[in-house]
This record gives sequence, C-alpha cells and structure tokens, in this order.
Amino acid sequence: MRFNLHRSFYFTAILLLGLSVFSCSEKKVETTQTEVTTEAATETKSDEKIILFFGNSLTAAYGIDPEDGFAGLTQQRIDSLGLKYRVINGGLSGETTAGGLSRLDWFLEDKPDIFILELGGNDGLRGIKLTETKSNLLKIIDKVRSKFPDTKIILAGMQIPPNMGQDYATEFTNMYPAVAEEKDVTLIPFLLEDVGGIPELNLPDGIHPTEEGHKIVFETIWPYIEQTL
Repeated sequence: MRFNLHRSFYFTAILLLGLSVFSCSEKKVETTQTEVTTEAATETKSDEKIILFFGNSLTAAYGIDPEDGFAGLTQQRIDSLGLKYRVINGGLSGETTAGGLSRLDWFLEDKPDIFILELGGNDGLRGIKLTETKSNLLKIIDKVRSKFPDTKIILAGMQIPPNMGQDYATEFTNMYPAVAEEKDVTLIPFLLEDVGGIPELNLPDGIHPTEEGHKIVFETIWPYIEQTL
C-alpha cells in the first residue's frame, strides 16, 4: 500500500498534531509501559519461549487497551493454538531507533526466540538523518544476534508521508528492505498495510490505529510470525 495524494495531505497534517501529543504524554506512557513490560518479563515461565515486540507507540497500542493491540492479539492467537510462547510488549511511546538501541540490553536479559523490530517511524517524522536511523537498526539487529545467534528476527517496514520531502520519504521506505537484505532478516514490507492514512481505521490523531485497525495490522504480521514458530 502506498499513500495516495488525498491521504498524504490528511496524514501529513495530522502527524504534526500527533507529535505534540506524544511530547505531552510520553513520560506517562513510558512509566506505564515500563511497568507492564517489567511485569511481563517477570512472569515469563522457564518452559515458555518468548516473542518480543520491540517498538514505539504502535507496538504499545497507544490509545487503546494493549490486549487489543497487535502484540496482544498475537498472544491471543498463540494461546488459542495451545503454543508455549509468551509475548512481551516492548513498545514505548515516542521511541526512536537511538532510544531503542540504548534500552535494548534490559530486554535481552532473557532470550527472545522471535524478535520483532518496529522502530524508525519517529525518526522519519522528526527528520532524523536516515544514515543514523539505518545505522541504529543495524546495531540493534547485531546486538540481538551477538547475544542470541538463534533468535529469529523480523523487521517491520514503515512508510511516511512526504512532509520532509519526497526524496526523504522514498529513501525512508527503501531503507527497510536494504537493512533486511544486509542482515538477512525477515521483512514485513509495510506494517500499516491497508491501515495507514485511512481515517476510519485510526484514532483522531491520525497516527495510531483503532482496535479495528490493529486487527488488520495483526493479520498483516501474523503470517511472518507463524512461519517462524
């Protein structure tokens, strides 16, 4: 899915509004999310394998009950299949790739059998140099592999509207397949396929999916997770 012109203008305007919302709510969400992920990690049983979603507010299911977000829906599907996997939600509102790299060690205290990397969107919205963003993504993957060579890594691709210029937006989109190819990891081409830029599937901020939107995102990512189980 690519943003059409109508959706792009809508999405660009609403993204700028959403960034201000992030700044005001980030500390509160960070505290809450840290508590949630700490509890999840503590409760992980030794005989259960771990699926770790490591990302930003999209992973954290900003604005809705985390159980209704795509990470929570993954746990529900896992449970329905009777599989011994525990999903850990490592989403943090406002997170950049640099921030993710700095907090990664805490999440690697236990081995994740599947690691879903969903970062970069906030870098793009803030106009961070893409060489820096790409470098951070590569370093995150390297750090996971260095400690746990057998961990299966899935990279969630993202797209942004051209508010930073069309060249930047195009380079941003192409960055994900380049990282996936360089590090030989599984790529989800676009996490928000059939959701991004569609008003009725997003909260009023225009950035975060509604419960219905998260259901669609889950169906996008599940085949990639399923093939690694």
